[in-house]
Amino acid sequence: MSKRLRSSEVCADCSGPDPSWASVNRGTFICDECCSVHRSLGRHISQVRHLKHTPWPPTLLQMVETLYNNGANSIWEHSLLDPTSIMSGRRKANPQDKVHPNKAEFIRAKYQMLAFVHRLPCRDDDSVTAKDLSKQLHSSVRTGNLETCLRLLSLGAQANFFHPEKGNTPLHVASKAGQILQAELLAVYGADPGTQDSSGKTPVDYARQGGHHELAERLVEIQYELTDRLAFYLCGRKPDHKNGQHFIIPQMADSSLDLSELAKAAKKKLQSLSNHLFEELAMDVYDEVDRRETDAVWLATQNHSTLVTETTVVPFLPVNPEYSSTRNQGRQKLARFNAHEFATLVIDILSDAKRRQQGSPLSSSKDNVELILKTISNQHSVESQDNDQPDYDSVASDEDTDPEATASKAHRQKSLDSDLSDGPVTVQEFLEVKNALVASEAKIQQLMKASRLEKQNSTPESDYDNTPNDRDLDDMGSSRKGRQRSSVWQSDSSGPDTAEPHVAPSPILPSTEDVIRKTEQITKNIQELLRAAQENKHDSYIPCSERIHVAVTEMAALFPKKPKSDMVRTSRLLASSAYRLQSECKKTLGDPGPPTDIQLVTQQVIQCAYDIAKAAKQLVTITTKENNN
Repeated sequence: MSKRLRSSEVCADCSGPDPSWASVNRGTFICDECCSVHRSLGRHISQVRHLKHTPWPPTLLQMVETLYNNGANSIWEHSLLDPTSIMSGRRKANPQDKVHPNKAEFIRAKYQMLAFVHRLPCRDDDSVTAKDLSKQLHSSVRTGNLETCLRLLSLGAQANFFHPEKGNTPLHVASKAGQILQAELLAVYGADPGTQDSSGKTPVDYARQGGHHELAERLVEIQYELTDRLAFYLCGRKPDHKNGQHFIIPQMADSSLDLSELAKAAKKKLQSLSNHLFEELAMDVYDEVDRRETDAVWLATQNHSTLVTETTVVPFLPVNPEYSSTRNQGRQKLARFNAHEFATLVIDILSDAKRRQQGSPLSSSKDNVELILKTISNQHSVESQDNDQPDYDSVASDEDTDPEATASKAHRQKSLDSDLSDGPVTVQEFLEVKNALVASEAKIQQLMKASRLEKQNSTPESDYDNTPNDRDLDDMGSSRKGRQRSSVWQSDSSGPDTAEPHVAPSPILPSTEDVIRKTEQITKNIQELLRAAQENKHDSYIPCSERIHVAVTEMAALFPKKPKSDMVRTSRLLASSAYRLQSECKKTLGDPGPPTDIQLVTQQVIQCAYDIAKAAKQLVTITTKENNN
């Protein structure tokens, strides 16, 4: 059997050139199109990272490269390498195949169904087989043969297997042998660096005793991966584990807004969760952070002509059939949280993780995670959505019915067991870090995620209670020379925008294709603005906002003067957000004053851009729905 299929780097699934993504747990490199399918499968099936635009721990990337270069893909395509598979009509996808259904069906068969993996001879006792495989894994990790261990894991070997005779786990063995890449692979499959062997020692202890300092430090990072990732998502900083700092608890820049009774009640419910339920919630939020960050990189790296197509959208966490329906619905509702609400939840989780590791228990409660997800955000933005809209479907995309969560995070939450943390980050530090985030490509891309939103999910009116009314918008518009009036969605620029309540909504809508084209133009202009923020080119804000306003106005011109009622809310949001964006950008003309001023302006500019992109995508959804009726 030919194991090495690496004449040059090609997509593992369709053999397309220059793959730009990696499936970490599969040890493969994949192209953009195939990655869009991987993302819809969920992280339980495939954990994707961009090779250039996602931060990588060096040894994790080295692990994936080693697997790729040593034929890991042959594990997942074993039976396809058999010449008889051609006779049976089975073949892998090729670059010319359509994503749907061709590539998607092949990828699901390959990774979800494991249709081409080498099968072991059937045995009556599956547990004996798993135990045998795990013992082989336990022995193999002392060597550098990664693909052998991946093959064993693919067949059912357990990364956390505790060897009854040896009294330790595969990660203990790999750490003692200094096999850092094996440790990375085991961790991806859920190995816990905090597990003690029969002598009470952890893999970290063995790595330090053996003088494998890089491995020891990396194992500590893996142990704290969940809380580190959440902190970095908010403030762009990670704890200094070498010096005993294991937690960073950011503070909201507008922390005074978080003192509502509702927020206090939500925090109290969070604190009353059992450790098990708290870990589940933390893992779900980790998965949502990964979804949002991957969306950002995805958006920034894709051809804009495909941005609004349904096949590239992963609007919320895919369903994991191993979870209860309540937990799956709670996971999906995380996508509804706006930036402030989600940040509040993340900070509360980090704070409670720190409290729990310091051994300050509270009485447990049977309150489920769903209740916390409903309570943590304000009643308008979550509870009214529950009233106005049905829950998410039982599948997360048009082709998705697959598990999503990664088991490794359950074990990595053991980071709560360790000591020491620093104090809260000050508001000034938070703002400084936020400014650094604006200069960071990855974080800017994260904020661009909003240009593709839930394909089935309209934002309720109450999400935008602060949207100015028509009179306010007119006042805003009158201060701008040569600009169209704010209510561009209710009147053309040649006449007054007085209301005509007796005029029935026009049934004539633009074609979906036209709306998509205008949405793409708005998206491109938003990207230009965010790149200006990334490069600290504050003098570019105003011209960028002008172009966004023009694009919004052009999109408005597609729609009838009296849109249907379900468009009014979204169209007003789009128009008002464009004007608010211009207003914020104008603040850069004067003396910026202290550094925090320009940082705050930038944050507001980004939020306005988010709202514009969000509303534009919603109009695509509404138009598509109306035109299909």
